[in-house]
Amino acid sequence: MGNWQVEPLSRPQALTKEAIRALRHGQADGMSRRRMLRTSLGAGIGLWLLELVGGTISFLWPNLAGGFGGKVTLGDIKAVAASPAVIGANFNTGAPAYFQDAQSYVVLIDPTRYEFVPGDSPEGDGAATNVRTLWQRCTHLGCKPNFCPKNYWFECPCHGSRYDRLGIKVEQLGPAPRSLDRFASVVDGKGVLTLDTSKITLGPLPIALGQPGLIPPKSPTGCI
Repeated sequence: MGNWQVEPLSRPQALTKEAIRALRHGQADGMSRRRMLRTSLGAGIGLWLLELVGGTISFLWPNLAGGFGGKVTLGDIKAVAASPAVIGANFNTGAPAYFQDAQSYVVLIDPTRYEFVPGDSPEGDGAATNVRTLWQRCTHLGCKPNFCPKNYWFECPCHGSRYDRLGIKVEQLGPAPRSLDRFASVVDGKGVLTLDTSKITLGPLPIALGQPGLIPPKSPTGCI
């Protein structure tokens, strides 16, 4: 047998103008390259818009609900003292309280003066209110420093940065570039503490061991 085949006479033997026009305007089988590109572009834009809307809602919702990102009322000194950062550590001895919803540590500046003083602390240092409000975020890479009841310091478990009980960074210990950041806070006339977690003040520069402004550890050894 030969390798020839019989073709119908109606089949064009060459690409005529009509055949080329039909190829250009005809519908391709399956998905064309142009349609695939348009579909991919549309899906990408849709995904970006979804992420944008989701991010906006996640940012605004805490502000509307009174959680992190907005104002959070913690209560008076008795209510704050009932939330110790570590079980067995006492707020009236200078240990911090911890509030997960506010992502914050709360600590008395002068524990011998066991009270919240009515006033405003827009930078969160607590000079006017006797209470400092610290963000639970290491200033190195954002890990959560833990309070150590042995030495009364904060210790970051990720890279070893140390802060004294008021959140001041120890210069020689760890890579964090500054002290713990602070939230604005207000103590009203009834002694109730409210944080504004939308207003953050960067912590001051580290302080070397033995220098004024750094509270020495209660123990030569820590928890990590």
